[in-house]
Amino acid sequence: MSLIKVLSRLSAVYCLLLLLFSCQQEPSSSTVIQNVRGYTFYGDSLRTFSAVMFKDGKVVDIYNDTTFQQGAGPDIIDGRGQVMLPGLIDAHGHVMGLGFQQMNVDLTGTTSLDSTLQRVAAYSRQYPELSWIQGRGWNQTRWNINRFPTAEELDDIENKRPVWLRRIDGHAGWANSEAMKRAGINTETSEPEGGKIIRDENGRPTGVFVDAAMHLIESHIPEPSARARSKALEAALLQMRSHGLTSVHDAGVSVKDWQLYKEKADQDSLTTRIYGMIAGAGAVFDTLAREGPIESYSKDRLALQSVKLYADGALGSRGAALIEPYSDAPDNRGLLFFSEEEMTKHILKTASAGFQTNVHAIGDQANRTVLNAFRKVQDSLGRQNLRHRIEHAQIVAPEDISRFRSLGIIASMQPTHATSDMNMAEDRIGAERMEGAYAWQTFLRHGVVVASGSDFPVEHVNPFYGLYAAVTRRDHQGNPEEGWYPGERLSRVQALRSFTVDAAYAAHQETVLGSLEPGKWADFILVDRDIFEVPAREIWQTRVLETWVAGEKVYSAMDK
Repeated sequence: MSLIKVLSRLSAVYCLLLLLFSCQQEPSSSTVIQNVRGYTFYGDSLRTFSAVMFKDGKVVDIYNDTTFQQGAGPDIIDGRGQVMLPGLIDAHGHVMGLGFQQMNVDLTGTTSLDSTLQRVAAYSRQYPELSWIQGRGWNQTRWNINRFPTAEELDDIENKRPVWLRRIDGHAGWANSEAMKRAGINTETSEPEGGKIIRDENGRPTGVFVDAAMHLIESHIPEPSARARSKALEAALLQMRSHGLTSVHDAGVSVKDWQLYKEKADQDSLTTRIYGMIAGAGAVFDTLAREGPIESYSKDRLALQSVKLYADGALGSRGAALIEPYSDAPDNRGLLFFSEEEMTKHILKTASAGFQTNVHAIGDQANRTVLNAFRKVQDSLGRQNLRHRIEHAQIVAPEDISRFRSLGIIASMQPTHATSDMNMAEDRIGAERMEGAYAWQTFLRHGVVVASGSDFPVEHVNPFYGLYAAVTRRDHQGNPEEGWYPGERLSRVQALRSFTVDAAYAAHQETVLGSLEPGKWADFILVDRDIFEVPAREIWQTRVLETWVAGEKVYSAMDK
């Protein structure tokens, strides 16, 4: 073969390789969804748009009065006039709790003791192979019995296997006699610090355990298997994406939770982003904090740079710590889990390691104790810009609200707590203390950042329930007609902001999440109505049609 032919063939091979290489290196094409009625925060204002372009999972820009044509340019998707919103962010949920709720007996919404027992009995018959019957969601304040339930009432339907049912808020549990027997609970059992055992007039435990006392039972429940945990996470992810949640702040992550989340992220099957809060400042923190705060893992699918602490219990079980006694229980001020000195010590430990610290505080005494602790930590460490948070900030002395702003504390609040609690909150604390209760608008007027969430599975995972509660302060039947303490309602713009850009800010993620602005992840949803135009009473009925995360569709109502 002549030299010319050899060179010619080598040249052809070179050109072919060059072509293949250039094809491999060719950047991915852009995608445009147009013909939508879009809303997003853009800078400091809410903007409308008719089209959004994204590439490599991130927003290129939004457009108005621009029509893209099919051809050599971006891929075009017709939005069919649907409403587009940024992906919604729940600033306070419990991912694994949501998943296990799908697998255990769900008592949410039961309106009487009898209906609750019937639901437990049906579940017990359906799963005879279970060694423990577990569930969650009961709420005695909706049963019109004016007391806690008892072990004997559970014994009537299941006395051979242990039964353990967490209250709706997760701050009390109800056991049958077999569960108490296996845990060795009797008259002599002492209450742990930060916990309470409900007893009868003879001092015998009745079956209800509040806050820290719940561990007396739960320490005897077998750990769920790895398979069960994986199924629970899959169930939670389905619930979250089907309701338009593209990100959630998980309030209490264990070592096993984090390992499972990483596995799912590595498998590219984490369809909702998770901003994790390490569960406590103890052994779990010591293990998970070894490598320091994790700002981003797997392209912002995961983060672990915050910690969840508890200051008190819940209002429904009278575990929220109050400055003055409960109006309906004058001998009770609730349960403060830590003294101010102890709380300061815990926050110093976590903040010194560079972790944002988010503290559950519901009662006014708990909120004041936590604010005092944050001030002492700031005096010691200076302003670190860690954006510490108080989770719930439910009942706050009016004079303490301005301290959130001065200390740089974010108020992480849950609008549906107000509409769920309005049947008993004023009974618990009296009318005077309502001035600083569920006071969303007052917090905003003081310049405090308010991030909204649901606290699922305490409340429903659907964020449109929260948007509706924030805007109306009414239940789904429209009561009360003027709204419960209507001066604290949020505007529709304020409400959406609290579930998007301000929730992202509360996770140090405002540069990558929360709005459809250039360079941020293309997380968005398509819904069946315009929440800025429909009557407010319809907001909670909004249905998610599609959910997209990083420019990929992860849910479609058409696939159901």
